[in-house]
Amino acid sequence: MITRRLLLASAAALAFAAPALAEDKLRVIATFSILGDIFANVGGDRVAVTTLVGPDGDAHVFQPAPADAQAIAGAQVIVANGLGFEGWMDRLIEASGTNAALITAADGVTPIAFGEEEHAEEEGHDHDHDHDHAEEEAGHEGHDHGAFDPHAWQSVTNVALYVGNIERGLAAADPAGAETYAANAAAYLAELDALDAEIRAAVAALPKDHRTVVTSHDAFGYFAADYGLTFVAPQGVSTEAEASAQDVAALITQIRDAGIAAVFVENIADRRLLDQIATETGAAIGGTLYSDALSGPEGPAATYLAMMRHNLSQLTAALTN
Repeated sequence: MITRRLLLASAAALAFAAPALAEDKLRVIATFSILGDIFANVGGDRVAVTTLVGPDGDAHVFQPAPADAQAIAGAQVIVANGLGFEGWMDRLIEASGTNAALITAADGVTPIAFGEEEHAEEEGHDHDHDHDHAEEEAGHEGHDHGAFDPHAWQSVTNVALYVGNIERGLAAADPAGAETYAANAAAYLAELDALDAEIRAAVAALPKDHRTVVTSHDAFGYFAADYGLTFVAPQGVSTEAEASAQDVAALITQIRDAGIAAVFVENIADRRLLDQIATETGAAIGGTLYSDALSGPEGPAATYLAMMRHNLSQLTAALTN
């Protein structure tokens, strides 16, 4: 059954893909809005990007329609995240019969295995941890994503790898544009470097005992590993998973014991569970984080760069209070 949520996501995807697919541009399908924006920065005026899962859409619960298979069939290039994020992608490609070149943006990323987020943070940072094993108990291995956390774009360093993969894929698909793609990639990488430095400086300024964050679902493991925050969630890595009463009770105890001051909702998630947790613990709702999707064009996270800066400002404002 197509839910209202999916219909809204489909409408948003069409809005995101508003520029006409001109005949002289490379026809590109990106699986979700964040990846579409990154791709567009490298492709520039030589590409026309259509996004399957648009702004505020949830790729975890996306159900491709026949029109999506038709769009894939007409594409010259398809770009997917990989790491098991798009569990529906292989079936969609097969159903479409497409001959498009496939770029896997996350190729070369060092993946975080489920349950290793805490270990990755301990290896890379000396900040205090309030983290328990609620996430491991949620049974991550059972999700469609497979063995690894697919949300690699939450690390700006990983997105630099995405850019390299996209540039090479575009140059192979459109050799005449290779120089343009290289120049666009270099300019975007400079912006990513500045963003990475900005995040590191802002997190370093936080008190070490104010670096634990509660979010709707486990989408920030790579951010945690790179930048020194601890993220805990009542829900697993996929929003398809339901948090058990035991997991929620354990998290409420953890928030009380650790004195966590704020919890964050996500633009793709139902906030009722976090409202319940906030009520029972006295923690404040710290704001909205964008995890798996951009906002609409008028929102605070219309691009990847804007999304990361918005999330950073929300986090630092809550954690410094």
